[in-house]
Amino acid sequence: MVLDVLAKRTNATFKAHKAHALVAEGKLGQGFDAPKLVLAKSLGYMNTSGGPVANLLKFYDLKPDQLIVIHDELDIEPETIKIKFSGGHGGHNGLRDIISAVGNDYIRIRVGIGRPPGRMDAADFVLKDFNSTEKAELPTTLELAADAVEAIVTKGLTEAQQVYHSQ
Repeated sequence: MVLDVLAKRTNATFKAHKAHALVAEGKLGQGFDAPKLVLAKSLGYMNTSGGPVANLLKFYDLKPDQLIVIHDELDIEPETIKIKFSGGHGGHNGLRDIISAVGNDYIRIRVGIGRPPGRMDAADFVLKDFNSTEKAELPTTLELAADAVEAIVTKGLTEAQQVYHSQ
């Protein structure tokens, strides 16, 4: 959903790519030197996203440290965005597969969703639809996460972290 926000901001359109992903290319801003974004959504299961990520890095001749992965994070409160470079998968199977395919030296934008209520299973929690309160808050959270991507690309990782970790 964050990628849809970024695609709209950059006037990019998603198209099928041979890497088993939908890909959109856009620029942040105007002008010849405006930074280019390659937005990609795996067409497979989240738990098997490492292959498409590795294939896209190879296709675009990018290194893992140029990769920004946006993912949900149980250990962060809802509506909170954190930015991290490198690290483990923390039980997140999508991250586990990406690490297996390209290593762990990439940037992560962690979008807080909070812990499941009561004794609800974490897998059930992340797969359930948003409730009415979450739906109302979602557009703001998506915009913040898209802003974080833009901050990383235009200002660098350290400055972006300072902004999002002070909130």
